[in-house]
Amino acid sequence: MPVEDVLTRGERSGLIRRLTGRDLVGFGIGIIIGTGVFTLAGIEAKEHAGPSVVLSFVVGGIVAALAALAYAELASAVPTAGSAYTYGYATLGELFAWIIGWDLLLEFALGAAVVSRSWSGYVSNLLGLPPQWFGEDATVNVGAILIIAILTVIAVIGIRESSWVTNALVVVKVAVCVLVIVAGLFFFNGANLTPFIPPAQPAPETASGLEQPLLQAALGMEQSMYGIGGMFTAAAIVFFAYTGFEALANLGEETKRPKRDLPVGLLGSLIVCTVLYVAVAIVLTAMIDYRQIDEAAPLAAAFQSVGQPWVAALIALGAVTGLTSVMMVELVTIGRIGFAMSRDGLLPPKLSQVHPKWGTPHRMTIGGAVAIMLMAGFIPISELADMVSIGALSGFVIVSIAVPVLRRRKPDLPRPFKMPLSPALPIISALACLYLMSNLDLITWLRFGAWLVLGLAIYFLYGHRHARLANPTRTK
Repeated sequence: MPVEDVLTRGERSGLIRRLTGRDLVGFGIGIIIGTGVFTLAGIEAKEHAGPSVVLSFVVGGIVAALAALAYAELASAVPTAGSAYTYGYATLGELFAWIIGWDLLLEFALGAAVVSRSWSGYVSNLLGLPPQWFGEDATVNVGAILIIAILTVIAVIGIRESSWVTNALVVVKVAVCVLVIVAGLFFFNGANLTPFIPPAQPAPETASGLEQPLLQAALGMEQSMYGIGGMFTAAAIVFFAYTGFEALANLGEETKRPKRDLPVGLLGSLIVCTVLYVAVAIVLTAMIDYRQIDEAAPLAAAFQSVGQPWVAALIALGAVTGLTSVMMVELVTIGRIGFAMSRDGLLPPKLSQVHPKWGTPHRMTIGGAVAIMLMAGFIPISELADMVSIGALSGFVIVSIAVPVLRRRKPDLPRPFKMPLSPALPIISALACLYLMSNLDLITWLRFGAWLVLGLAIYFLYGHRHARLANPTRTK
């Protein structure tokens, strides 16, 4: 697809430019801080890394930062809806664009479903709601369905209204994170941080072979936990906590000054979240022995164990608000990705129609929400969460590669922000993402392969025949 088409079509999309750099930072923090800080830090410390989960968050943050630099360059040069999907289309062609768009839809839809079920469980615990309707034991998780339905209405009404809700929720949950860090320092026990990297030990006998990381299986290694390998396995899993910042790149056509504000939003939100993640992980693993961490509510249980139930209650409140903002941004993002793919003919054209009053891709947003509600209502978290990281990392590989490719193809394209040390740093970014992917377990790779096969079937049966930007002579 000619880059000129990408640059000009954003001006005629019908989407309204209402967002500022501050709004984008709020959106970024809103989607990044959620399940990762409230649950994953404790789970991965107990299951894979021990106190070195702090390093896992550092590794994840570094890889995410490399990808964010690539996103910042492409988003400032090509400020359109679709983010990695559009960049892939402009640099690597239609098939790669479809694959990455399909992966992004998987990432954000599953992410929203996971978070909605977590939200339902927290609300049930906070308000004493019936577990047969709210939480993981429910046959039909009504709470998860209801919150997605409510947030979909806000997402459809308008992007500005969505940003107001998101920014308000961000203030609450960041305040709670700061409270956790400050209050936790009073119960800091350095002895719990020793050994910082626990010695490697064999995985439990109950562990399935399909739960072994791909890298271990490929090298013929014994399945293990803790040690350096456990730290990197945890890094691959807690990378889920960083996914979402790329959602900002989908808002290029709704940002007032995208060439300046998109890099600010991408890098600013990621830096804030990385600092908070590392600080919370240090406090948590210093407060309580990692082997005794409660996996259901790690932070709340840690404060309850030191006689501070009021802090635990505030953490539950922060979790509810934090997860709400994550779902809000994911719903907005799904609408924009589907909008871009439909506009290119790879999905039915009606999905790219913009609401005449609210200026949002309402049909794609509602359609995505229906799919999310079905998954959230009936499929447990354990069967949803594993796929989010691999979908995001695969997208980051494409974005990293797209930077040097686009520089070679369009050297004169204005780039208000440039990723430094290209092509070396983009290549390092792609390899780092691939390495983290290799630390995800075999069953995740099998499920990811099945999703790709389904996506390729849809592409060759429909998308390839109707795509219109790569070949304008094709029927719409």
